[in-house]
Amino acid sequence: MLGDRWGVTESEVRRTYPCDDFVVSPTLQAWRGVRVHAPAAVLWPWVTQIRLAPYSYDWIDNLGRRSPRQLVGLPEPRVGEAFTTVGGHKRGRILSVEPGRQLTGTIMNACLSYVLVPQGPRATRLLLKVVMRTNRVVALGLSVGDLVMARRQLLTLKHLAERGTEGG
Repeated sequence: MLGDRWGVTESEVRRTYPCDDFVVSPTLQAWRGVRVHAPAAVLWPWVTQIRLAPYSYDWIDNLGRRSPRQLVGLPEPRVGEAFTTVGGHKRGRILSVEPGRQLTGTIMNACLSYVLVPQGPRATRLLLKVVMRTNRVVALGLSVGDLVMARRQLLTLKHLAERGTEGG
């Protein structure tokens, strides 16, 4: 499907993600990935901070509110909590979490898994898989739209985590 992959390898597409357990026979499957030059322990707090804001194009998906550029010391996410905050309103729900490894939630009928894969002591692959059951026309539009937004989100999280390791 158009827009279903960005920055991922074939082996990353073939792997099992936690979101696969929550959506049977999805019509939309999209994979995104980025290499972050920071250890998973540095990246993880930024990933969990999506509970506060989308970290994508704030003028579009956060009603112009800027996603925080500093860590605020959130506690570890818990199943059942809100997955994210959009325009000041809590949205979605956390479905599964393994601290330091993966965060899976649902929002707008989609299920998303953020997976951190250490690449040695100083780098991490940040993978995102989105799955959803919908009709094929909607799936195509969502895949392309998600590609734009998710790409920006992953690159923002990468930048923020790498900024925390500069000079170290």
